[in-house]
Amino acid sequence: MLQIDRWKRILIVGLTLLGLAMAAPNLFYERVEQHNDAVKTIEQTGVETPELIAARDGWPNWLPNRLVNLGLDLRGGAHLLGEVQVEQVYKARMDSLWPEIRRAMSDQRETIGAVRRLPAPEGILKLEIENAGAIPQAVEIVRGYSNPVTSLTGAGQQSLAIQADGNQITVQLSDAEKTATDQRTVLQALEIIRRRVDEVGTREPTIMQEGQDRILIQVPGIGSAEELKGLIGTTAKLSFNSVVGPTRDPDQAVSVGQEILPSQDEPGLYYIVESNPVVSGEELTDAMPATDQNGLPAVDFRFNPSGARKFGEYTSANVGQPFAIVLDNEVVSAPTIRQAITGGSGQISGKMEYAQANRLAVQLRAGALPAELNFLEERTIGPELGQDSIDAGSLSTIIATAAVVAYMVASYGLFGVFASISVIINVILILSFMGMMGATLTMPGIAGIVLTVGTAVDANVIIYERIREELRRGKKVVRAISDGFNEAMSAIIDANVTSFIAAAVMFFLGSGPVKGFAVTLTIGLVTSVFTAIFLTRLMIVWWIELRKPKELIL
Repeated sequence: MLQIDRWKRILIVGLTLLGLAMAAPNLFYERVEQHNDAVKTIEQTGVETPELIAARDGWPNWLPNRLVNLGLDLRGGAHLLGEVQVEQVYKARMDSLWPEIRRAMSDQRETIGAVRRLPAPEGILKLEIENAGAIPQAVEIVRGYSNPVTSLTGAGQQSLAIQADGNQITVQLSDAEKTATDQRTVLQALEIIRRRVDEVGTREPTIMQEGQDRILIQVPGIGSAEELKGLIGTTAKLSFNSVVGPTRDPDQAVSVGQEILPSQDEPGLYYIVESNPVVSGEELTDAMPATDQNGLPAVDFRFNPSGARKFGEYTSANVGQPFAIVLDNEVVSAPTIRQAITGGSGQISGKMEYAQANRLAVQLRAGALPAELNFLEERTIGPELGQDSIDAGSLSTIIATAAVVAYMVASYGLFGVFASISVIINVILILSFMGMMGATLTMPGIAGIVLTVGTAVDANVIIYERIREELRRGKKVVRAISDGFNEAMSAIIDANVTSFIAAAVMFFLGSGPVKGFAVTLTIGLVTSVFTAIFLTRLMIVWWIELRKPKELIL
């Protein structure tokens, strides 16, 4: 029959009230957001300023404080699409391999003779040995630096492709290793970008891979695309290199293994440096904004034990010689080593502002990007445009809800009112679920909510039409309502399961706006089944128990 056990009634009402309570903070969005930001800042820094205390106390701690995160198109912010220059990683691998091979071959100098590096395209290491008859021996030495490819597609293949011709050897990454390197490089870039963005406290950024070597970056609430590029657009690759000498000619011929880099402080001045660094930024453990001895902005850094040892050994052996602090292929400074630096720490100073020093510290702490990003798309969405989108989305949702309510009331009278209440609660439950999940609401997501409003009453329409059929057969009110619910159940479940499958496919195979639409649609399917089958039924049971109708006009 139509009876509902007490525990079921309590559960239905409890879940509904819980959903309403969890959605309530969205009515006070700005106040709750300021409260959450203040709490997070106080926890991270341990400092309580009057402004932070006021923002924290603006919302009671005992109330729910989960908000629906607003996407880029609703909040405004910056959008970038970057392409990772994976070829640079090939070059770096070959450049780092050359000193190792040279050292190994020097141990066999009696048979191999002298070895030198020949000019070659980037990503290719070309060697020439003095004794052509020792080529097989030299190839074996090079092959010793080749390892099995660590990927499923490259199983059984080696990392280096080695070719010998006369007394020359050409070395480059194999195709399988290039594929594996591309994947690792993009994933590493994703993680580093995510750390850099998270460190400055942005909310709910979207950072994801698109295609083979592209990364989509969307950060709501940030000022402009230029600001975002300033944060993540450089590799922040720090290294300490030996200085061969200064020059004013950027086209001066240099030996293999050397390069000319511009000075960051003095235009027109260049430095010839050894390409292979003494210490790299990968051995950096910390970086903090500071001031130098003149009170100007600077960045203090500290090496790990390995980097501290190498830095100490180099400075001990080169007292009186200059060395270059190189950041992103520019010489920040080239000081002279006055004494051995064995403490494993140092300072970067130069012509920078405090904001630049803070940004540089963030970049160094997060780590260097493995390769540069070439930005293919960049857009800035202003807050005004985002607010316009919110207003348009809210208006469309209100109009759709009002139209559905009017249709249901006109078609089914009091039962249409019950269905309308369920539809309104359904929208609120969608927002509460999104807040608890930490999901992000976008314009396509609002479209998903509007579609849910239009389809949420489908289950009620099916139920009410079945009740009408049972009434036409002469059944009494309670029996007709009970059978109507029971008979409509299978059709409702089938319809929602097929819609859920379509939403799941959109979520897993789609990206960006498609995923936003799929998320709200999936949540809406779950909540609409709950409100249509359980909440509407409970309201009808209460009405029957209160009025005890002998007949029903539906």
